[in-house]
Amino acid sequence: MASAGYHGLTVVAFESRMAAEMGRLIERHGGKPLVAPALREIPLEDNSAALQFGEQLMRDGFDVLVLMTGAGTTTLFEVLHRRYSNDQLAAALRNTLLIARGPKPVAALKVLGFQPTFTVPEPNTWMDVVSTLDAHRPVKGLRVAVQEYGLLNRDLVEALKQRGAAVVSVPVYRWALPEDTAPLKQAIRQILEGQVQVMLATNAAQIDHVMLVVEQEGKTEEFKTICRKLVIASIGPTASERIRSHGLPVDFEPSHGKMGILVKETSEQVRILMAKKAVV
Repeated sequence: MASAGYHGLTVVAFESRMAAEMGRLIERHGGKPLVAPALREIPLEDNSAALQFGEQLMRDGFDVLVLMTGAGTTTLFEVLHRRYSNDQLAAALRNTLLIARGPKPVAALKVLGFQPTFTVPEPNTWMDVVSTLDAHRPVKGLRVAVQEYGLLNRDLVEALKQRGAAVVSVPVYRWALPEDTAPLKQAIRQILEGQVQVMLATNAAQIDHVMLVVEQEGKTEEFKTICRKLVIASIGPTASERIRSHGLPVDFEPSHGKMGILVKETSEQVRILMAKKAVV
């Protein structure tokens, strides 16, 4: 379509692991990239929660194991393999329902030689996890382990507890701010100065960290006001939920939760979205 493309708009993103690729994608679709990593993924120095989960799994077993992320699934089993063979784990998990929240945990399980019992459908939110269990295996009276990622998913844990499950959270990695926050602070300053027109969010925790730094700078209300004028595009419902929880708008979600599709489809819709915001 002739009107597609960012056409020189400044597009901010907070991608970390794929920051260079994100910058190239924005440029490819006509944008001026401003990529400032907001996250640093670090392994837990103390894997006691994962090891304790392993001990309980071997001793008593679990009825349900909810696997929230591909990276978290891989890391969890890496920790468990320090003490147990894959055959031991397979035997312990024989009667455990493996619930995969989307394709990435499915892929990680397959590499390990396991098959998910149920795969949570898109958009893969915590509510979809609960709906999948409600439909296929009510959890009342069951022992449920939840492989956590980044921040504790309190809503999921609380929903499972309300349904009568005994829930164990198993954190295997967490997010930290980048060691060098200068690029992130500079990006926030450019947003506050009105130099940015589009914001892309590819991870829910990114927004937590952006807002943390904004709060540290004493600019929370000013930042929220400015962001209402931007086009904010979220990679999917989980990130959108977190963005809205901070009082920020979400103007667009792509047809699929992939970074390239997010950049491309936002570029195709950005002028329409900007026009709508201008008349509000």
